[in-house]
Amino acid sequence: MESKDITQRVEELESQLAFQDELQSQLNEVVARQDREIAQLKADLKDLSDKLTELGEAMPGGGDAGDEPPPHY
Repeated sequence: MESKDITQRVEELESQLAFQDELQSQLNEVVARQDREIAQLKADLKDLSDKLTELGEAMPGGGDAGDEPPPHY
């Protein structure tokens, strides 16, 4: 191989590596953002679950009414 061919191949590989580095950086940012969003959604779900439990306990019957058969049985 000629020196010119080798130089061209090295430049192409360097270009591909730079592209892959940029793509990896972007993917890392996406994964980090999604991790934050998932953590927030988990916290929101826990808050909603807690509020639902509180509402059930505040209802007449103490929130266990769903487990008991209706009075006509």
